[in-house]
Order: sequence, then structure tokens, then C-alpha cells
Amino acid sequence: MRRIVWVVGALALLAGCATIENRSELRDETLDHYAAALRWGGIESAWAYVDPVVRAAHPLTAQQKALYATVQVAGYEPAGTTVTGPDSVERTAIISLVVNTSQRVYSVRAHEVWRWDPQAKKWWLESGLPQVQ
Repeated sequence: MRRIVWVVGALALLAGCATIENRSELRDETLDHYAAALRWGGIESAWAYVDPVVRAAHPLTAQQKALYATVQVAGYEPAGTTVTGPDSVERTAIISLVVNTSQRVYSVRAHEVWRWDPQAKKWWLESGLPQVQ
């Protein structure tokens, strides 16, 4: 009987590890895909990674959309990622932007907060899109 309990416990532990490992893989994929969406797809593509609750509470205004339209993302460099809990991670990134009219290049430091949604089985960006000037 002890052996059965031990085997069941070990299997449960392994299943939990697989779930955590899978969540970590999904996190890494999501962060990479978000960076690519921001770099190549633009703000509309990156907006899809923002937590739906945040999108509903803080929709992009016409003014914000117009401001984002004035720049092109030229680079996205992760500058550090910290796992802050089993369901959260924070990432700092340096984002290079090019002003469309003047071709002036400048960088912004983005502090991203990501959250795991167990129902949707997705990572969501809670901190919103990077600020542009």
C-alpha cells in the first residue's frame, strides 16, 4: 500500500513539474512572440498580448493610436527578466524607435509585467504597451 501511495505521489509531482515546465516554455515563447509582434507587426499586433482586462479598462485612445503611428520600432533588446512568482514575471527591455517624419532614433526603457492566466493557459502583458514620446 505504501508503494502505491509513493508511486501516485511521484506521478503527481512529475505532472506538476511538467505543467510548470510547459508554462515556462509558453512564457518564453510568448515573450519572444511579443517582441517580434512589436518589432515587425506594430502596435496593433502587440496590443493582442495585453491582458484583456487591461485592454477593456484602458482602451487605446485615438490620440495614443496617432502617437504610435508616428514611430516605427527599430529594435527590441531584453535587458533582464525576473520571475517574481509562479504566475508572474517582470521584464525590462530597451526599445529603439524611429520617428517617421525626421528619422530621429531614440530609445525607451519598458518595464513589462506578465501574468499567467490558468483558464486561458496564456501569459498576458499587464503593464500595457510601451510609452512613446
